[in-house]
Amino acid sequence: MKDYINVTIEEDYIAVTFYIENEEPMKLGEMMENVVPEAYMNGENWNAFLNKYLEYNAPEILEVIDPDPEAGMYSAYIDDVNDETKKLAQKFAEIIEHLVEDEDEALDFLEEYAEEIEWD
Repeated sequence: MKDYINVTIEEDYIAVTFYIENEEPMKLGEMMENVVPEAYMNGENWNAFLNKYLEYNAPEILEVIDPDPEAGMYSAYIDDVNDETKKLAQKFAEIIEHLVEDEDEALDFLEEYAEEIEWD
């Protein structure tokens, strides 16, 4: 797992934390803003983008997360800790990492669905 993404499993919650101010996510965020000016990729806009991506690609994750976007990071919490939610948290972290590492997929999705995303 890259240093900009972390999965923390506690007794009563799971947290997926995405450090959007790290080098790779910042680079992607700048590219996204160049494609869609409303996509200034702060925590709120990452939340909007990821929610739309999950809606189309992993709705089972969207059903269990409680996002908590901040200015410099994005976190999502899962309150029910069990084997299934642990797997979903790991899958979510892998999706984020994949989007950051595969800029073309992230940008293609952005171009296709930008009008449906509720930007901050």
